[in-house]
Amino acid sequence: MRRPRTSGIATAVCLLLAMVGCRGSADPEQGARQQQPSPSAEAAPARLPAAGRPRIVALGDSLTAGLGLPSDQAYPALLQQKLDSNGYDYEMVNAGVSGDTSAGGLRRLDWSLQGNVRVLILALGANDGLRGLRPAEMKSNLEQIIGRAKHRRIRVILAGMEAPPNYGREYTAAYRDVYADLAREHELAFLPFLLANVAGDPSLNQADGIHPNAKGASLLADALWRILQPMLARTAPAS
Repeated sequence: MRRPRTSGIATAVCLLLAMVGCRGSADPEQGARQQQPSPSAEAAPARLPAAGRPRIVALGDSLTAGLGLPSDQAYPALLQQKLDSNGYDYEMVNAGVSGDTSAGGLRRLDWSLQGNVRVLILALGANDGLRGLRPAEMKSNLEQIIGRAKHRRIRVILAGMEAPPNYGREYTAAYRDVYADLAREHELAFLPFLLANVAGDPSLNQADGIHPNAKGASLLADALWRILQPMLARTAPAS
């Protein structure tokens, strides 16, 4: 699989770094100190629905939560529409929390995986990169999430991200490799770059230049659906 182009995300990430006050430090540890999450950054998402249909959970950050969009335009809601229109009796759960890191996702994992979860879309790590957190720590957090999901016989789709370019090539390469290595080591369904064909395109993003607009979110849903649908053909509940 070809490595995703990074020019779009580089532009988008630089804009976000300016917005959150990071001034381009080349020291990841300094970036981490400057970008400590606010107390509300890792708050729990909305209450999960009561136990019922088999579930697909999207565990992520603001890109999953649909920051700036009506709830029915976030990509998990669009996936629910695809499930319904294609006759799949699954409940899509949006477990996205704006500002969340891989560590935050790990802390709330058990709560997020309540009920009869069949598939986990793991879309965390963007905020780890923005804060310059060590790729090894991010890998450990994501690996624990993957391991605990697999222990419950939950299939995992891993959605990768790209790191800010201001931390240097070594950091961005190590960050990217975390996703590729985890996908290979755990034999996961893998989307190398969640924002592929969306990042850096003004027509597909909101005014902040970072978060997808409705059209961009639709492209995210389409990319994930191409991976998710074949998995459902093997795990769909009996009619």
